[in-house]
Amino acid sequence: MQINRLLEIVYILLDKKQVTAKQLAEQFQVSQRTIYRDIDALSAAGIPVYTNKGKGGGIRLLDQFVLGKSMLSDKEQMDILSSLQGLNALNVPDVEPVLNKLAAIFNKNSTSWIDVDFSRWGSDSTEQEKFNMLKAAILNRNVVTFDYFSSYGEKTERIVEPVKLIFKGQGWYIYGFCRSKNDFRMFKVTRIKNLTCSMETFAREIPGDIWSDPLDMNNRTVKLVLKIESRMAYRVYDEFDQDSIAKNPDGSFIVRVNYVEDEWVYGYILSYGNDAEVIEPEHVRDIIQKKLEASLRKYL
Repeated sequence: MQINRLLEIVYILLDKKQVTAKQLAEQFQVSQRTIYRDIDALSAAGIPVYTNKGKGGGIRLLDQFVLGKSMLSDKEQMDILSSLQGLNALNVPDVEPVLNKLAAIFNKNSTSWIDVDFSRWGSDSTEQEKFNMLKAAILNRNVVTFDYFSSYGEKTERIVEPVKLIFKGQGWYIYGFCRSKNDFRMFKVTRIKNLTCSMETFAREIPGDIWSDPLDMNNRTVKLVLKIESRMAYRVYDEFDQDSIAKNPDGSFIVRVNYVEDEWVYGYILSYGNDAEVIEPEHVRDIIQKKLEASLRKYL
């Protein structure tokens, strides 16, 4: 509590320029003796705070004082504010007041530079509500239950202790301990339906290396070689790393990428229509061909 009070005292002095010990004592509901001990602690920490006795006196900071100049470098100040801006964009509780106070203390502009919307384009408000529920469950360590649809359309009921939201491979995932499988699992958020947050809490800690077997879930990865036409350049550069892209003389692209092989990846390839061709592996090429033939038969 003392650290918070010391920070608040500095903020008040920067804002009001001068206050009395009695005013601070009343605000923090402590004795004036405690306030004077706090002033001594601030002085010992290198904060140039001093008191004037007599009529019109009080507690002041040296003029033109900026806290960061005595304790943190300019880069450290900006790193702290940037981190808080990121948390504030995620709507983490009680961050904005701290952000505003530190911005005033550091004499920095706290203009918001980041915003985060977890929902997909075209989704309704329920998608954002789902992320808000998952975020609250992680912060409060509440157990969640939901129906989960696998990439093959299989529905299962899950009870999960959520520990982290992760953006990976152009999708959002919730990582947590699945009581149904008695192990940590990754769940794609868009496949979560009927989400509910219980009042039950958990104390399980996140394992050290969550990427040792990420997104596996009994699926195998496949190395794809795709030829994609030049008119899809906007998608190629949006959706693939530069190192995985090679441009052909005719303007088309060769893309090499590793994906978990499931119905999602087949659908992803098909989303390019006739602008993408599977070069390798042969079995995926055959699968895409069969899916296209089956689709064509519906129109004959």
